[in-house]
Amino acid sequence: MTRIGVAGVGLIGRQHLDAIERASGVTVAGVFDPALKEEVPWPIVNSLSELAAQSDGVILAVPNHLHADMAMKLIDADCPILIEKPFTATAADGVAVVQAATKAGVPILVGHHRRHNPLVVKAHEIIAEGKLGTVTTVQGTCWLPKPDDYFAQAWRQGAGAGPLFINLIHDIDLLMYLCGPISHVQAMESSAVRGAEAEEVTVATLRFASGALGTVNLSDVALGPWSWELTAGENPAYPKTDQSSYLIGGTKGSLSLPNLSLWTQKGGPDWWAPINQTRVPLPLSDPLKAQILHFAEVIKGKAEPLVSGADGLRAVQVIEAIKTAAGSGQVVSVG
Repeated sequence: MTRIGVAGVGLIGRQHLDAIERASGVTVAGVFDPALKEEVPWPIVNSLSELAAQSDGVILAVPNHLHADMAMKLIDADCPILIEKPFTATAADGVAVVQAATKAGVPILVGHHRRHNPLVVKAHEIIAEGKLGTVTTVQGTCWLPKPDDYFAQAWRQGAGAGPLFINLIHDIDLLMYLCGPISHVQAMESSAVRGAEAEEVTVATLRFASGALGTVNLSDVALGPWSWELTAGENPAYPKTDQSSYLIGGTKGSLSLPNLSLWTQKGGPDWWAPINQTRVPLPLSDPLKAQILHFAEVIKGKAEPLVSGADGLRAVQVIEAIKTAAGSGQVVSVG
């Protein structure tokens, strides 16, 4: 039985704890959260070092600004880590954590759980097999109609707490997993509705290292069905729609996700000819459970992290570049 500790028992931490309960061969070693005031069904410890001592691996589900410092302490304790996204609050912190973990030989898995979804695995396979030809363009939409009570906690309207780091970073990681690294970005943002420090709308243009170009459109003040959360059916808390949130286009075909529709032509491309649609139906999955099972394999040394510290760092670098580009109006190089 692999013992997994959880630091941080907020919304995300409890999702991880629930996933541990659903998974076989793992158990909750304990939880650490100084802000915890209620009784919980898991053993409570009083320090991160105590949690590391009684765990085979630890999940960090604490506020973003604590990720780097707590990760460093776990690395010093030779404890494998699953760090929730964003990997770190800043790219500079991420570089330090990756270097320390590499030097100490401590594995880090980053919590971009969408990569553990079979439909993402299938999409990666379709693109890698060349069914789209050369990928030339990408379009991602992340519209999240958040209710007013979501912002009752003041920190959610502060700098760095907007949907760029909270939400879009998942989409950025997934688009890079499917289409390769992003090298340059340009962006604009707005906070015209609530008027807070946190961005409400961000539109960014992406240049991939392959030469492909893409756009991402992010908003938490637009009511609509086009986001991964509302289309993938990963989390039953979100009502699933029948829309897609990503379009990936190539010289031989296109793919929409998460409905896995492959669009091709015989003898194409030819805008006069019919376009054929092929659906690749897959059942709904439980990526958080799959991530826990994978983390257990990483802890035991039987698997390399599917989403490494370097992957998590790259996503943070892209988000930082988008934020910088939105402020400067310039094209910004990633990293």
